[in-house]
Amino acid sequence: MSTISPENALVYIMVTMSAVDRAMSHTELRDIGTIVQTLPAFRDFNPERLIPVAKECASILQEDGGLDAVFGLVRDALPPHLRETGYALAVEVAAADLSIGAEEMRLLQLLRDVLDIDKLVAAAIERGARARHMTL
Repeated sequence: MSTISPENALVYIMVTMSAVDRAMSHTELRDIGTIVQTLPAFRDFNPERLIPVAKECASILQEDGGLDAVFGLVRDALPPHLRETGYALAVEVAAADLSIGAEEMRLLQLLRDVLDIDKLVAAAIERGARARHMTL
């Protein structure tokens, strides 16, 4: 049995992606808030819990082995039908500031493995995010 809810796991994924480059941008944080308020996966999640849950995740990440701990919690909490959603949310946060650095690319690779996301599915999710974030 998981120690966090599926909604918390999705928040953990987004916070981890935002924090991976050690700079949580305003755009990333705004997008996380918008996602929590609009996505059906968060229908039963109280948006007022976003900041406390994000702080929980940040606290775990600061510990030795924190990333592995977060990934373990996420893997255990997400049912298989929400794993692609988790990956899609990570990609959305990574794309929020219109550039994806090496740290973010590496985290996406690790997350694909943790969530057992098929390479073709991952490529489709990534291409969709790229299309949504294009500018003129």
